[in-house]
Amino acid sequence: MDQREIALLEKYMPTDPELKSLWEDHMLYSKQVDKIESKAFRTPTEDQTLKQLKKQKLEGKTKLMTILDRLKKQEH
Repeated sequence: MDQREIALLEKYMPTDPELKSLWEDHMLYSKQVDKIESKAFRTPTEDQTLKQLKKQKLEGKTKLMTILDRLKKQEH
């Protein structure tokens, strides 16, 4: 994410509950992914959880970027 996108997040999160929720979910998934990926060895269950978390994170980021793209166009 670039600086402009982060600035838009900071500007609109207080008034856009969907944007705020998507960002919070993205950050939560990032922390969970990092925690699992930092393990030297993972169980098959952890590997499956990791795949699911990455999928959820990507889906959320796609929605987040769609909103940010719309906001960028509004600001022009």
